[in-house]
Amino acid sequence: MNRVEQVRREIVELLPRLRRFARTIARNVHDADDLVQLAIERALLKHEQWRPELRFDGWMFGIMRNAWIDEVRSRARRDRIFAPEEAGVTVGHDGNESQVRLLAVQRAVAELPEEQRLAVGLVLVEGLSYKEAADVLEVPIGTLTSRLARGREALQAMLSDRAGERS
Repeated sequence: MNRVEQVRREIVELLPRLRRFARTIARNVHDADDLVQLAIERALLKHEQWRPELRFDGWMFGIMRNAWIDEVRSRARRDRIFAPEEAGVTVGHDGNESQVRLLAVQRAVAELPEEQRLAVGLVLVEGLSYKEAADVLEVPIGTLTSRLARGREALQAMLSDRAGERS
């Protein structure tokens, strides 16, 4: 199997996780789908840069992170504003308890500062090790640990405040 075919197979297997991480980064389903597509295009174009001794998911998450940074910079130049996904998430839903909890967690994660949101997404959602996540984010492992700790604390505080509001 040649390298392009290997990369394609890896992408197909990783697709659900790519979509989940993109939603963590972008906080908007449509932007996340665009981000996944862009990351896949870049990976296929630059397949020769992947080294098989490295984890493929870490390589793809790094591509996705860099693509998102490029997009944010581009948007800032164009002054484009998108309505947040949360504005219409509950339309047509009966609001059962599990959906309410899921939406509360999604909103809380979306409210985290970007540094913490990315750390939480890579380690707690995607299951990367601290070292792998630090490599993807291009920061020292101590910095990742601090961001993750602050993110966890902020999530716990936000979720406990929201639970108190519903009671």
